[in-house]
Order: sequence, then structure tokens, then C-alpha cells
Amino acid sequence: MHETIIILDFGSQYTQLIARRIREQNVYCEIYPFNVPLETIESKNPRGIVLSGGPMSIYEEGAPQISENIFSLNVPFLGICYGLCTIAHHFNGVVAHSDKREYGRAELEIIHNTDLFAGIENKSRVWMSHGDRLDTLPKDFEIIARTANSPIAAIHSKQMRLYGIQFHPEVVHTEYGDKILHNFLYRICGVKGDWTSSAFITETVEHIKRQVGNSRVVLGLSGGVDSSVTAVLINRAIGEQLTCVFIDNGLLRIGEREQVEKTFRSYFHINLRVVDGTRDFLEALAGVTDPEKKRKIIGNVFIKFFEKEARTVGGVEFLAQGTLYPDLIESTSFKGPSATIKSHHNVGGLPEKMSLQLVEPLRELFKDEVRKVGKQLNIPDEILQRHPFPGPGLAVRILGPVTKEKLGLLSRADKIFIDEIKAAGVYNEVWQALAVLLPVRSVGVMGDHRTYDRTVVLRAVTSVDGMTADWYPMQHRLLAHISNRIINEIPGINRVVYDVSSKPPSTIEWE
Repeated sequence: MHETIIILDFGSQYTQLIARRIREQNVYCEIYPFNVPLETIESKNPRGIVLSGGPMSIYEEGAPQISENIFSLNVPFLGICYGLCTIAHHFNGVVAHSDKREYGRAELEIIHNTDLFAGIENKSRVWMSHGDRLDTLPKDFEIIARTANSPIAAIHSKQMRLYGIQFHPEVVHTEYGDKILHNFLYRICGVKGDWTSSAFITETVEHIKRQVGNSRVVLGLSGGVDSSVTAVLINRAIGEQLTCVFIDNGLLRIGEREQVEKTFRSYFHINLRVVDGTRDFLEALAGVTDPEKKRKIIGNVFIKFFEKEARTVGGVEFLAQGTLYPDLIESTSFKGPSATIKSHHNVGGLPEKMSLQLVEPLRELFKDEVRKVGKQLNIPDEILQRHPFPGPGLAVRILGPVTKEKLGLLSRADKIFIDEIKAAGVYNEVWQALAVLLPVRSVGVMGDHRTYDRTVVLRAVTSVDGMTADWYPMQHRLLAHISNRIINEIPGINRVVYDVSSKPPSTIEWE
């Protein structure tokens, strides 16, 4: 059993980032809401606990409060921002609302460079984001660092192994953030660092064997990173007992079906059933404009096909899904006080409808960890490095009703866009690139003739995990070349525009 660090979420936008930074240190961690029962934490036998930041004041009505008995666990604690205030408040320190909110870069003056700040350069840059600050130390605590605006920027009680910092070590703007977390994990919590891709594969393969036994497993394969790694991992564990079902809903990118068949049948020799459901999906989507309705319709038709194929396979007791750790965090049962922007959908409704037990081998991983595991499993880069693609496919990149004609236009524009950024060597610099077909027409001129045709939006963003994203500054010459190809090669499109909005306030996908 691997060593575990528990992160308690008080609503910080950076909570998942804390987890990713800890995982990068080869240490396993899990996120729970701040009010998770103490027994749940005890059952994990954690080596340490991190208290996240949060958007509220510690004294604000409805502010999240920690369990009174949590510090009886006798493990090291690291409180970050709101977490620092929580520790101080619990031990009768005085937290006050600062006259001057501190946001952005600050210079950290280290007073004690033992344990937490060992090896950290004095006067290094840290990232602040707080309104409250600690005015009076709790009894038996010491100040170990300060900034110009925060006389108490970091505290500790070495005897109780409690540490609190006002700044955010998890963000890249904090110069020695990784080192500070490393010190907490290795020097204070005493972890060995046993969380690696190869260890995960070995442990997970054995777990799948025990869970499934001699039963059969069915997996809805999309060809994306998550479902592909799930398929190869389960196939390594149980081989012929796994059947993958690929349903062509007619909403895919050009060549996607052929690539999936080639990779999983010829390369990995996995049982694969391919079903063409194009007509059924398009008929069900006819005239539908609302994106949420599109998603539900696609999910329902998918269930119909999937159930039919599962019955054909026979003897299926398990459903495999490529659920990732962020999906669990964002679900209702794991939710802390953070705001929800979009609900997660995997294969909605399948487990309940089919009375199948779930096999979710990636449920502990973030996307970057999935790619590392996939690399260890020898999955080709053309799958592992593929940009995210929505479950409803091109249906949510066509604003307005979905038709065969629009799908033809968008899929061709999408292929030109992706092919050209690959040829230019920028595909791997971009987190996600996509084309969107707008429900508007505009006037154009082609060969002295007036046109009144459709508009395509090109969008490319950079991101670490998709939670936030910046628009990618595509070279103008490359954009011009892509635009010329789309307009010249696809009759029906006479205008191409580039999306220069970031997330937030915009989302990456348009629907």
C-alpha cells in the first residue's frame, strides 16, 4: 500500500494543483472536502495532511471550519493561506482582515531555514492571494518567515509538527514552491516516495485481476487518451475477458474510426467490436440546438447501442470507464465548497441501467499521470499526445442544429487545422486545438462571384490541466495559410476567424 497525503479542500481554485505538485514528487495524495468524517481520514493512515486555501474569511458566516478533533491524529499538517488561518484560529491565534489585500508577487524573508525552508534562498519570490492575515501567534508557535505586507507569512510548531504559510507554494510563480513541498513531504512527513508509473501499473493490474476474477468486462472505447490507456491496462490484466466497443456516432473526426481499429486490433490485439450508429445519432439530433440536450440525446443513444452490444457479448458483469481523479473530485460525493462550472459526464447512466460493477483503473490519476502510464504501456504518441476531444464529438462544435452537411464542413476544416499545426511543429505546444462552425452566414467574393456562406472559428489554447487556459499566439503566417486552405478547399465556408479569449472567463469549448 502506497504512502498517502490527505488534502482537505476549503474551496481554493488551486486545490487540484496542490495534488498535482505532490504527485510530481512521487507521493500519492487524495483530496477530500474540509468536512469529511474523521474516520475516513484515519482509514487512509495518512503520513501528513495539507489544508488548502479558500475564498472566504475565517470569520465569515458559513466559512468552512475544520473538525475539532483533527489535530489529534498526530501527523504533520501544512496549512496554505486559509489553511494557515484555520490552524491559527484553532489554537487561539488572532486572525484579522488585512487593511491591504496582498495579491501577487512578494519577497519572502526567511527567519528559520530549518525543515520547511531548508535549502530555500532568502528573499525568494512567492505568490500571495489573501485578504485575512495572522496578527497574533498561537501559543507554542514561532514565526519562520515574513514579507513586507505580512509580518507573519509562515509559522510552525515543531513540537506538534504544524506548519502554516500565507503564500501558495503550488503555483509556478512561487520560486521554490516545489522545494518547500518536498521539504514538507520528505523532511517533515518522512515519506519515501513510492508513487511511480511502473508501481501504479503493477499494483493496478493485480487489483483488476482480483476484482474481475473470471468475469467478462466491456469498455466503451472512444480512442481518446483515457479510454485507450484504460483498455490497454485492463487487457494486460485479463486479456480475452475484455471486449471493447467502439460506436461510430458520425460525430467523429476524419480517420478516427480507422485509427482506432488499426491501433487496438492490429497493434494491441484487443477484442474490439465496431458499430456504425451514424444514422440513429443524426436522426435523434435533428433540429436540436441546446448543447445540454445534445449531450443527453447522444448519451441516451449511446446507451441503447452499448446495451445491445453488451448483451451480444454475453456474461458481462463489469463496465470499464476511463474516469480520472478530477472527475471524482468534481462529482457530488467529493465536492468541497468550490464552485462548479461544468458537470462531468462519462458514460452517463450506464452502471445503473445495466447493473454492472465498475472497473475504473485510472480513478486515482490526473491527465498528465495517465499519459505517463500510457508511455510505460507503449501506447503510441499519436494517441497519448492527442488533444482532448469532447464525448459528444463535433455535435457540440456545431452551434445550432447538427446536420450531415455541417458535419462534412466542420470535419474537413478541423482536419486542415490539425494537419497544418502538426506540420508546423506546434501541435504539442497547444493543449487543445479545435474548429467551431457558427450558425451565421456572411457575404464574400470568390472568382468575381458573390458568396453567402458559413464561418468557421479556429481555437487553440495552452494549459496545464484544462482548468485554466490562455489562447495560443499562433503565427500570423500560419493562420493565413490555414485560412486560405479552408476557404479554398471547402465549398460552403467563406470566412475564418481566430478565438483570442482565455479561460476564464470563456470555456475552451464553445458549448
